[in-house]
Amino acid sequence: MNSLPHSSSPSPVHSPVNDGSPVNADLSAGLSGGFAGGAPSQLPGEPALAAPVIGQSEPVSVVPVVTPPASTPAPPLSPAPGQLDRTTIWDVPFDNVTLEGSVDHVGELIRCGEPSYVITANLNYVMLHHRIAEMDAVTRDAALILADGQPIVWRSKLEHNPLPERVAGSEMIYQLAERASREGWRIYFLGGEPGVAAAAAETLSRLYPGLQIAGVESPPFRSLSQEEQDAQDERIRSARTDLLLVAFGQPKGERWIHANYKRLGVPVSIQLGASFDFIAGTAKRAPAIFQKVGMEWAYRMLSDPKRLIPRYTSNAMFLIGAIIEDWKRQVTRWGMGNWVD
Repeated sequence: MNSLPHSSSPSPVHSPVNDGSPVNADLSAGLSGGFAGGAPSQLPGEPALAAPVIGQSEPVSVVPVVTPPASTPAPPLSPAPGQLDRTTIWDVPFDNVTLEGSVDHVGELIRCGEPSYVITANLNYVMLHHRIAEMDAVTRDAALILADGQPIVWRSKLEHNPLPERVAGSEMIYQLAERASREGWRIYFLGGEPGVAAAAAETLSRLYPGLQIAGVESPPFRSLSQEEQDAQDERIRSARTDLLLVAFGQPKGERWIHANYKRLGVPVSIQLGASFDFIAGTAKRAPAIFQKVGMEWAYRMLSDPKRLIPRYTSNAMFLIGAIIEDWKRQVTRWGMGNWVD
């Protein structure tokens, strides 16, 4: 793995895994223990996901882990939370919940203790749900699906049970960290560019004293050996992770979580996209006015045109097609012929 850059702190010391080298002083202040990052498993047919060289000469970053005494008893498990009301928009069932309610529901899932995952679905996710066959199972098995796109919320107003608000993953991560600092949830950060996850974890720890960081991994890209995959699984499990935050991009993150969440046994996993970058300061979120009028995508596109113009062009074409299909269904309901394909 690569180093963990921090904008205002001394450069961290690189070291091989488990060699006892010191860690960055700012990041380790007030924390105990040590951690070396691993890598996610690779899906068939996918490009190689990031993975560190375990026990070899490639340098990795040693990241501190907050670990309570081993004798700390686990809290009693709670029954599985009930299914929330859902509103189906463009064939994706969204949970009818606010940002605060979504954090409450995550808490219920953590107390239940059974492995589950949450999807923060924007317009791009809805498009991919239609275009990639595998995404149907990913959507179906999610414990919570949140509307992280203003067009989705606007479209829901035509339904009898409209969604109350947009639940943005980039806002939810702060609420989760705040609640975790009070409830004792242990958060594991997985993915992102080298150093970004560590910087995000450090920032959240500073904002919310008492936040327990179970682990941080920002692995480089290459495939895994079975031994390395087993080692990563063991790190996540032995850290007693309550909340696994993943930043592998869309839809890779959602697909990776779906393929691995049961084996890992983490109560809640969430793919949060660019949230690590926003917190770490390596990317800037759109001003509030752009968010309010549903134009955050335009701000992001202008900030990274090479990567995002093709994506948002595809999203716009999908949205136009979806609106046309909505109109055809409405005209058919009016009895003006059968316009539904």
